[in-house]
Amino acid sequence: MSPSLLFLLQCATILAAARVCGLLLRRLGQPAVIGEMAAGLLLGPIALGAAAPRLHAALFPETSLVALSALSTLGVTLFMFVVGAELRAPEGARAQVKAAGLVAVLGALLPMLLGLAISPWLYPTLAPEGVGYWPFALFMASALSITAFPVLARILKDRGMSRTPVGRLTLGAAAISDVLAWILLAMIVAIAATGDGLASFLKTAAGMLLFCALVFGVLKPLYAGLLRRHAPDGVPSLAVMATLLIGMFACAAITEWLHLHAVFGAFLFGACLPRDDRLLAALIERMEYLAVVALMPVLFAIAGLNTTPDAFSAAGIGALALILAVAVIGKIGGGGLGARMAGMGWRDSLATGALMNARGLMELIVLKVGLDAGLIGPELFTMLFVMAILTTVATGPLLTLCDRWSGHSLRERVGAPRR
Repeated sequence: MSPSLLFLLQCATILAAARVCGLLLRRLGQPAVIGEMAAGLLLGPIALGAAAPRLHAALFPETSLVALSALSTLGVTLFMFVVGAELRAPEGARAQVKAAGLVAVLGALLPMLLGLAISPWLYPTLAPEGVGYWPFALFMASALSITAFPVLARILKDRGMSRTPVGRLTLGAAAISDVLAWILLAMIVAIAATGDGLASFLKTAAGMLLFCALVFGVLKPLYAGLLRRHAPDGVPSLAVMATLLIGMFACAAITEWLHLHAVFGAFLFGACLPRDDRLLAALIERMEYLAVVALMPVLFAIAGLNTTPDAFSAAGIGALALILAVAVIGKIGGGGLGARMAGMGWRDSLATGALMNARGLMELIVLKVGLDAGLIGPELFTMLFVMAILTTVATGPLLTLCDRWSGHSLRERVGAPRR
């Protein structure tokens, strides 16, 4: 079979599996992206590789994965660019910065501390050879602290909770929490990439600071003027769109050159663009749909191909259970405590914690960064991948339990007193 034919068959198989699993999960009241992530697992060695090893080996030979990996990098770069462009304070967030900050800090801090606490048990058997203890432990802390802002927004919209106090508070907290987690992740990747010592890390950190100064000091006003002159209606022409893509790829290349990951550069470039809803709508229509529908399923498939059945050995099941327990307790406990301290009732506080527990797609991107940087190996990657799916799937049922506990729909309860 020619390489071109094999590549086309791989893409068709991946997209078909993603759409079928996405539709099935939608029918079950879950975000479609969870089904698409599950499709990646099903195409990997855990499911297809075990059920039909010859077919799996013929469809996804090791030598053919370079093209798919490049395609997945393109997809995640485009997606993170749009996420950066979409980053803004949710409606009503400015009026409750303190409350959102409490939920964000405690919702990130508690799982981080728990991640550090379990690292001594995980490190001896699950850390890749040559990775130091602290980069590994700090990555675990970062991975457990993530909340999937895009998936969370989708869940709130589907349940009619976007404009409720719980919804506004959680969106604001998730945005703050993810910014903190991404900063920590960037530092961890820099530490791991510059294992030569403090001097190398400081060079990378200085390079990142200079890059941020370039992005927000030079590119931000430059592109604001470009868009103001050549896209006054917020809809960029083909030439302006090409200029945006050049900026995105250049920034992604710079962070890759700095021994970080391309996603950081793409995200920062998107964040430097004007906060124009018309521009965002154009970027979503022209880029996000392509990234989400055609390219992100390839990322899920590549992630699934990096998993291993070894993660489900007797010892692996114990480690997975420990990770899952820490992830759930940390997010629900930390987020719920933050909401309680901000003045929410217990029911709304638990609902806030349940929403903060959704990890989804952003968690998978973090895991891919960690895998690419050599901070985690296939076994731990598989466990964290499964944890990301299960914690996000649990969000809807947990919210339904909060509804039943209170006897009222969270959509109807616009502000619960303390009890």
